[in-house]
Amino acid sequence: MASLQDISPEALPNAKQNVLDAWSSLADARQILAFDEISTHVSTNRVFRLTLSDDSSLIAKVSSYGSYFQFAEDHDRLARCSAELKGGRWSGFLAEVLTKNGRPFTWYDGDCWAVFYSDVQGQTGLPKILDDNDIVALAKEIAEFHLACATLAPSLPPTSNSVKSDAVHLYDLLRDDQADKHFELDSLSISTLQRFTHDFLLHLEKVHYDEWRRIPILVDWNLGNFSVGPSTDHAARSFRLSTRWDYDWFRVESRLLDFYFLSRVSSRTGDKTQFAYSAHTLTEPRFVKFIAAYHQVYPLSEIEIQFLPFAYRFFILNYVIREGARFFRPDLCSQFRRDAAHHYLIDSERLDLSELLSAIR
Repeated sequence: MASLQDISPEALPNAKQNVLDAWSSLADARQILAFDEISTHVSTNRVFRLTLSDDSSLIAKVSSYGSYFQFAEDHDRLARCSAELKGGRWSGFLAEVLTKNGRPFTWYDGDCWAVFYSDVQGQTGLPKILDDNDIVALAKEIAEFHLACATLAPSLPPTSNSVKSDAVHLYDLLRDDQADKHFELDSLSISTLQRFTHDFLLHLEKVHYDEWRRIPILVDWNLGNFSVGPSTDHAARSFRLSTRWDYDWFRVESRLLDFYFLSRVSSRTGDKTQFAYSAHTLTEPRFVKFIAAYHQVYPLSEIEIQFLPFAYRFFILNYVIREGARFFRPDLCSQFRRDAAHHYLIDSERLDLSELLSAIR
């Protein structure tokens, strides 16, 4: 199990100076009066709440995870999503990215990058363990948000990454003679990861994934990434989704990629500071209840339910194995990669989806 220790990562040691340089480049007339670090210290990102000279606050993030060019593209698509959602139920749900000259502002110095968001992180969150009413409310809210995202998806320009391209890239890395050194894993672990990546790519071909509907998705639905507010219909729902932030894993893909983290939020153990990335939450009775409620609003097909283990495996293969060293703290990355090769992926082959399939029939 990995622990969220309150230890600042060594990555990005000059993060505050990066924020100051980014703020100068933004050319906002306000001054930064105070920095309060609110980083989780799980990833290599550094996150600050800034107090400004007009008594307002903003969130600043400094990152070196992934590619700046992908980061800038993601924030362009996020800004377009936010603009499309204005005036309706989801107006203001996504934390706004500050703009310059009418475009979402991102700063880049060749090594790392930064962005500023509206501060919506102080609002009410869900309890660490949800009750049945909360699970149903969350499922229906997420389904309605997915429906809104499906409506706006055709207006978004294509993105430069895809599930398939990421998996192909990983497969090439795993077949390299230096893969064991690159991933710091033994040859048996590398062979296991090769097999699962190869099987994932074969499954994409089998289900004609290229033809599936793609919508904007946020992937990471940890309780610390969104807030809730009072429901407008207390008889039907115990809350409504209010605000969402943290866009590290934003992409335009199948909605199924959102479901693993939603299963974790719905689980009997809930949100916690000791955690693992195992797949068992996908078949808990609580997640079956989530799927049944979601299906009432935005119906799921059997082929989509059958894809859930593969969506989970993509998360493990892409974010833990391929990108883990750049995103997670080094100690967590090493542990997650070992656990992925030794347990997570293999255990996911044993998932019994029968109750989930029954929930949508």
